[in-house]
Amino acid sequence: MTPSTRRQVLVFRELPDDQLARLQAAHAVTVANPRAPGERDAFFDALPQAEALIGSSYPITDALLDSAPHLQAISSISVGVDNYPLASLQQRGIALCHTPGVLTETTADTIFALLMATSRRIPELALFVRSGQWQRNIGEDLFGWDVHGKTVGILGMGRIGLALARRAALGFGMPVIYNNRSTVPEAELGALASHVRFVEREALLREADFIVSMLPSTPETRHLLNADAFAQMKPGAIVINGSRGAIIDEAALLHALDTDQIRAAGLDVFATEPLPVESPLRTHPKVVALPHIGSATHETRYAMAEMAVGNLLAALRGERPAGAFDLSQV
Repeated sequence: MTPSTRRQVLVFRELPDDQLARLQAAHAVTVANPRAPGERDAFFDALPQAEALIGSSYPITDALLDSAPHLQAISSISVGVDNYPLASLQQRGIALCHTPGVLTETTADTIFALLMATSRRIPELALFVRSGQWQRNIGEDLFGWDVHGKTVGILGMGRIGLALARRAALGFGMPVIYNNRSTVPEAELGALASHVRFVEREALLREADFIVSMLPSTPETRHLLNADAFAQMKPGAIVINGSRGAIIDEAALLHALDTDQIRAAGLDVFATEPLPVESPLRTHPKVVALPHIGSATHETRYAMAEMAVGNLLAALRGERPAGAFDLSQV
C-alpha cells in the first residue's frame, strides 16, 4: 500500500467524535452502520468506492468484498477477527488491523467478576434483597462458596489469560493451572512463575474448581467444552466463558447444570448474540449471563477506537500499523 492524498473511508460502527474528526481531517469519510435500518442501504451504496473500512461486530463476507473492488485495508475495533474471511483478505492483498492489548485488563476484570459472582451467588442474592424476600438471616440453602484458595484452570493463556492469572494467584491466593498450544516462557510469566503450571487439557478439567475459557473461535475449538468435557469436571466445578460462545456446546452445558455435573456457569458470550429470549440460559438459576461486556467500559472502548483509527491512518500512509494482523499465518 502506498501513501496518497485523500482516500474513501467507510465507517461501519460509531466512533467518538474526536476520532471521527481525525479520519475526516485526512480522508473522505462515509459513516453508515449496516446494523441500523436507516443506514444499511447507505453502507452498501458506499462499498464500491470504499478503499478502507473501520468498524466491528458486522460480518465481512466474500460477497461483501466482491462489492468493494478498491478495498485496501480494514481496521477492526476489536481484538477478535472472527468476522473477517482471513484467507480471502490475504488472497486479495487487503490489510487487516485489530486492537490487541488495550482491552486486556478490562476484560480480565469482567471475567474475574463473573468468577466471583457465580461462586458467591451475587446476582441471585441481590435479587433476593431487591424483591423483599430478606426477612431474616439466610440459611445454608443460600450460601455461596469460597473463591480464595480454589484452583483456576485457564484454557488459552494469552494476554487476557495471563491478566486473569495475576488476579487469581497474586490477589486471591488461587493456584492456577493452564492449557495452551505451548507453554508460556518463564520470562513472560514474571511474578507468576511459581504460581502457575501447564497441564494437559484432561488434567485441567479434572483438577480445576473454575474452568475459564479464553480460547479463540476456530474449527478446532468449536464445542471444545462439550458433554465429554463436562463429564470430566469435578462435582461443584464452575465454568466461565469470556472468549467466544462457540467454545461451549450450550445444550451440553444445560444438561450438565440440570444434572448437577457442574455447579454453575458465568457467561459473557453465547453461540447466538444477542441471546435469544427463548434461550433457557437467560433465566437459568445457575447461570450468570452478561451481554458480552468484556471490554465495555468508557475508557477501554475509547482506547480501542483510538487505536483502530491510528491503525487505519498508518495503513493508508503505507506504514505498518501497531495493530497489524498477520495474515501470513492463515
